[in-house]
Amino acid sequence: MSTGWSLYVIIGTIGTLIVMVWLLMANRHIPKDEGLTTGHVYDGIEEYNNPLPMWWVWLFLGTIIFGVLYLIYYPGLGNFSGVGNWTSEGQWEDEVRRQEERFAPLYAELAAKGPDELVEDRQAMQIGRRLYLNNCATCHGVAARGAFGFPNLTDNAWIWGGTFEDIKASIHDGRIAAMPAWGSALGDRGVQDVTQYVLSLVDRETNADAAERGASQYQTFCVACHGVEGKGDYSMGTPDLTNDIWVYGGTREQI
Repeated sequence: MSTGWSLYVIIGTIGTLIVMVWLLMANRHIPKDEGLTTGHVYDGIEEYNNPLPMWWVWLFLGTIIFGVLYLIYYPGLGNFSGVGNWTSEGQWEDEVRRQEERFAPLYAELAAKGPDELVEDRQAMQIGRRLYLNNCATCHGVAARGAFGFPNLTDNAWIWGGTFEDIKASIHDGRIAAMPAWGSALGDRGVQDVTQYVLSLVDRETNADAAERGASQYQTFCVACHGVEGKGDYSMGTPDLTNDIWVYGGTREQI
């Protein structure tokens, strides 16, 4: 914040507090030339011209005093950081540090256990479930059944491998894969033919002639990633095309 805007905030805030105190105290007394009522009458009821009760005045003054103390301790007056040097980032770091100190022994104990022990550890499974719901459920779903473009984690089809270490690597390091666009290379008819061939890999009804043409196209453009038999490759994260499990949908149009 520039010095000019900082002064604007400081003067405006302090000035507002001063004006509130003045208005409060100025309305504590009734001028001698005014009567006992304000002259306002509604439905036979006259409004008395009484000062504010003292309990209300002291309560209002208490809120102003609290506001002043707050602005002294916390940052609220322009560039003035407050005598407490409080920041939201610093508070967050303190909270993270306290939680790390609290849970570090537990996580160290769990980290020393193997996959079989972790599966049998109820506390480890509860922690894993909460971590999954907080970080993974948005894409893979609460029940881990996936969604369009996000793999189902409850079946046995693992694009990047399904061992403990494979899954751990996927979670820890993330995965990046890419299906290039083959439309310009294959042409519209070529795309249709390769689609027929891919459908034939899962014994779906296909046009035999188109599938045969698509097979040669597949061997030219697709085999390097998906393999000769279409079973994919864990090292590159290419899906198995023979198991009828489709991350992006298995209809003819989606393929």
